[in-house]
Amino acid sequence: MGRKRVYRNLLQAAWLWSLLAVLVHSCPDSCSKCSRPERDQCEECRAGWTLHNNICVDIDECATELRSCSPNTYCFNTEGSFECRGCDVACVGCMGSGPARCRKCASGYRLIGSKCMDIDECSDRVLACHGLDEICTNTEGSFRCDCAEGCLRKNGVCVKKQPPSHQEKGLFEDIQDEEVEVLQQMFFGVVLCALATLAAKGDLVYTSVFMGAAAAMAGYWFSDRGDRFLDSFLKGR
Repeated sequence: MGRKRVYRNLLQAAWLWSLLAVLVHSCPDSCSKCSRPERDQCEECRAGWTLHNNICVDIDECATELRSCSPNTYCFNTEGSFECRGCDVACVGCMGSGPARCRKCASGYRLIGSKCMDIDECSDRVLACHGLDEICTNTEGSFRCDCAEGCLRKNGVCVKKQPPSHQEKGLFEDIQDEEVEVLQQMFFGVVLCALATLAAKGDLVYTSVFMGAAAAMAGYWFSDRGDRFLDSFLKGR
């Protein structure tokens, strides 16, 4: 038991010594090789760094020929490397971030002072929208032509909306329930009169009643609907 405990203590001591040696002799992040862990004891540097007086200094790739960014992007230096970032929307090519670093202004922008600024086409003297019923709306770097209220675009032109056509009502569309009841009573009255006339074999009294009921029905019907009935009849409705 005593011997095992000694071995165990020796192993723990060796592990702690190795860990301490690594921590003591670890190099700064920018160094790939160093004599001591201090920042000024580097012997070799990692990629993106250069050795100067035993110190690894970041290389500004954006100030050298090492940069390789596509058109309409600019170089942005980072520690040990660089990034290619997009130019402002107002720029065609740029040297940095923002509309003040443009090489050239994009379409829809003009140089005002040191910045490429949006052109407000809607405020220019020349009308941007040529239609009489069009309204100009400025957008970033451009503009659009919207139809005025009460208009819609048809075949590329703003035209006034047509109000929905009101079709003429048919002969029986607006008849009321009371009118239906009266007409039913009149109809049955006429039928009874006709039957009575036939039963009397042409008696003048029943014939007069029949004619009177028919005349009453016709008078009620055609008094306020005669014109509409004739128009509908002539139009084939």
